[in-house]
Amino acid sequence: MGVVNVTPDSFSDGGRYFDVDDAVAHGLELVAAGATVIDVGGESTRPGAARVDTREEQHRVAPVVSALAAAGVRVSIDTMSAETARAAADAGASIINDVSGGLADDRMPAFMAASGLDCVISHWRGHSVDMASRASYTDAAVDVARELDDRVSTLLGQGVDPQRIVVDPGLGFSKHTEHNWRILARLDLLLELGYPVLVGASRKRFLGALLRDDAPMTDRDLPSAVVSVLAVQAGAWGVRVHDVAATRLALDTLDAWQGGADD
Repeated sequence: MGVVNVTPDSFSDGGRYFDVDDAVAHGLELVAAGATVIDVGGESTRPGAARVDTREEQHRVAPVVSALAAAGVRVSIDTMSAETARAAADAGASIINDVSGGLADDRMPAFMAASGLDCVISHWRGHSVDMASRASYTDAAVDVARELDDRVSTLLGQGVDPQRIVVDPGLGFSKHTEHNWRILARLDLLLELGYPVLVGASRKRFLGALLRDDAPMTDRDLPSAVVSVLAVQAGAWGVRVHDVAATRLALDTLDAWQGGADD
């Protein structure tokens, strides 16, 4: 899953793709590099980010989704807004990626259920403006798996099709560095929930902690690719990344290694 941020304040690319044409071109480049899904977002979820008006969010993402879908690309809409999800679905999106797991907008569960789209349900404890205050766990891996299971159960009760659900541990959201590593080390707990697992570690702060303080954001792409390979090896259904080419090469290397074992 390749990331296209149609925002002026993304933590990862600083608004490089805020223009519609630039965003579409970048999405097509990611597909050419090996992405099978493009995740389009119009609202930054970096720590401390302010919320974006829904109409502005739709203005940003709808033309990008439409152009990519018209080109035959499978598109995911990264949004916490049911209205934006609906506009993106009308434009051709086939996946709803809600980092709040349907909690931020009480209309989202009903739209998820009615839309028939695949839905990524992330672990979430609150908006980015105050997420750090919610990062308290007994055991992050166990707690996140339990809370995600509870959230999915609620959504099933609201009519969401279990065959359409993908779960995401929400790395970096209300989690300190050690929590993210603990969740990744025990990815098996999420797999035991019985749903495909999406892992989005790309360029996140806990990977930056491995680098020097002044390292550019792109230096996080190498550890991002390593984590992506390890996540897939552990059983993840998909990985959400910014540097698709490096990740695709890393995954192809894993495939070759595993293929050698089968010979």
